[in-house]
Amino acid sequence: MDNIASTIQVVPLNHYILLSAILFSIGVMGVLIRRNAIIIFMCIELMLNSVNLLLVAFSAYSGDASGQVFVFFIMALAAAEVAVGLAIIVMVYRNTSSIDINILNRLKW
Repeated sequence: MDNIASTIQVVPLNHYILLSAILFSIGVMGVLIRRNAIIIFMCIELMLNSVNLLLVAFSAYSGDASGQVFVFFIMALAAAEVAVGLAIIVMVYRNTSSIDINILNRLKW
């Protein structure tokens, strides 16, 4: 049994940091470049998930569970953001028949 545990390779913390940075960068670029409101919300969720990955990696690396508890609260925040965001998108679509954020200038007074 001890031989099996010694052959398992642990993923270094640097790999988690690199993966999280790449995912966060993809999310930022998606928010800045894309004009579709649903894709922008998906990119925001990607950024939140990259932060969650980093928090869990640091929590596991340090042996402290506080990062994993914080991830739970971020997931609850993300669920609320999706519910409110999709409700806003539905109302915008009803008013403008499009979810392109460039058209939202018509909604000004």
